Amino acid sequence: MSDKKTASLSVLDLAPIPQGATARDAFHTSLAMAQQAEQLGFNRYWLAEHHNMTGIASAATSVLIGYLAANTSTLRLGSGGVMLPNHAPLVIAEQFGTLESLYPGRIDLGLGRAPGSDQRTMMALRRHMGGHVDNFPADVVEIVGWFDAEQGEAPAVQPVPGLGLKIPVWLLGSSLYSAQLAAKLGLPFAFASHFAPEMLFQALHLYRENFKPSARLAQPHAMVCVNVVAADSERDARFLFTSMQQQFVNLRRGQPGPLPAPVENMDNLWSPSEQYGVQQALSMSIVGDLDKVRHGLSALMRETQADEIMVNGQIFDKEARLRSFALAMEAYRSL
Repeated sequence: MSDKKTASLSVLDLAPIPQGATARDAFHTSLAMAQQAEQLGFNRYWLAEHHNMTGIASAATSVLIGYLAANTSTLRLGSGGVMLPNHAPLVIAEQFGTLESLYPGRIDLGLGRAPGSDQRTMMALRRHMGGHVDNFPADVVEIVGWFDAEQGEAPAVQPVPGLGLKIPVWLLGSSLYSAQLAAKLGLPFAFASHFAPEMLFQALHLYRENFKPSARLAQPHAMVCVNVVAADSERDARFLFTSMQQQFVNLRRGQPGPLPAPVENMDNLWSPSEQYGVQQALSMSIVGDLDKVRHGLSALMRETQADEIMVNGQIFDKEARLRSFALAMEAYRSL
């Protein structure tokens, strides 16, 4: 990437459920977010699959994408991602084939290898990894093969709809595995540095150095996801950010729950070891006023040479969340 402004800006949404709210409330907030993202010119709007987490409402990713697509006009919508070990590839191909048929040219399929849940939840989903065999690469190849089928091809098993629809497929990761697989298959790659930044630069290097051009992609295309919490003052942004910090503390304690309300001071809410762990996980977050976010985005683009930046923001108050993403786009446009 030679020009910092060539990196487009997109949104990741986990449909957070704040304390005192419901999943329905979260979906309405997601719709308001998507409509604002379309109006402001964000490139993509992705939703992430999670299960058995009472603070995240985006479990049925394809259903929620359909809801948002039906109430927007031009915004690209997709999964960031579908956790493929939880599903039969045919079902995912059919779901996203249905979405692409209804909203042509607006749907992305981002695939993750992690189950996004615990073992009991995986069993409740009726999927499991068989012994030491990892089916993820073969499952990805199968889905891409269906989407890339030429007219006249009729495999014995095929997604209807889905066959031949050329739906963009991304691989997502927080380690080196998917970076290497995306390079081998010639697919775009997105790194989850919003919660696992440690291997970001190594993963980007591996992806770019080992990339093999494919019929889908002639050269590597990398996206980096980070948390952005923006407000009219740095103090206000730091205050809003405490909701995400508390959420990560609760996850580390094995107590996931609704997104907590922000607090003035975290000192009494985490131990030193918890503070260290959360700060490491969220170390690439950009938190502050317009100027701070502008400098943060500029540095991120320069250091990663990413083709796209995706921003996430778990913010308790709906209006503050909308304002944060609007400020992020304002900062981006001022670069």
